[in-house]
Amino acid sequence: MSTQHHVELKNLPSLISLYRKIFFARKPGWDQQMLPNIKVCANEIQVSKSRVAQYAQVCGFDFDGKLLPPTYLYVKVFRLHATVFNHDGITFPLLGMIHLRNSISQYRPVSCDERFNLEVELTDSRVTDSGLEFDLISRVHVAEELVWEATSTYLYRIEKQGRRARPPKASDIEWQAPVSWQLEDDLGRRYARASGDYNLIHLHPMLSKRFGFDRVLAHGMWSKARCVAELMPSIDNRPVKIDVAFKLPLFMPSEVTFAAQATENGQRFELRDQRGRRPHLTGEISYL
Repeated sequence: MSTQHHVELKNLPSLISLYRKIFFARKPGWDQQMLPNIKVCANEIQVSKSRVAQYAQVCGFDFDGKLLPPTYLYVKVFRLHATVFNHDGITFPLLGMIHLRNSISQYRPVSCDERFNLEVELTDSRVTDSGLEFDLISRVHVAEELVWEATSTYLYRIEKQGRRARPPKASDIEWQAPVSWQLEDDLGRRYARASGDYNLIHLHPMLSKRFGFDRVLAHGMWSKARCVAELMPSIDNRPVKIDVAFKLPLFMPSEVTFAAQATENGQRFELRDQRGRRPHLTGEISYL
């Protein structure tokens, strides 16, 4: 697929302004066409150490003031994701979308003091039984060196008549002594302040109810980051690929359980409900 739309940003836009357009723009819905190729770039981007420290605290990372947590650059590239969502080539609203899967590869330790060239590209779309799936590929370069990349797979649901899908089942991972985490009802607001991601469904029950949710949802990428933070002693500074699939929505306040199991070249992990029966997230770490 050749590039049809190429957007060069001089600065990273505010997610608040992007969400205002996303939530209140009147898009007609999917036009039954495969999505165009859309590429968005922003160069010479810097990070704030105080913001990184705030993010690390909310997600459970031990931040040394120098190296970025492996999931942090997603905070930056997501602004480019939101720019893609606002593009005229996307004819359906964000509220119809679900983040299905996310894969992050970090090829070396990344310093807070470096300058980053960000690139996000909508590369592929396909029709599935659930709706329209599409991939956003994110890449971060330092000068000419690729240091970090990610693939995010989204789903625009298309309502169909028929049997309701069964809830996902937990995997066969060992579940002998899981760790428990308490998620307070202000977690969404604290993560929003740290990441800049002020999606209304994560902020307050009155706001989430306007969009069809009984309670506030935790950010999916907070869930991934929290799991990765728990596994950082084994990851250390090694090049790593971190794959997750988002399963059931995670509402707040709640208690969740987490466990991991070593594999030949990494670890499998899972985030479940309080009783350890239903998965919110499944994942795998592979050392590169």
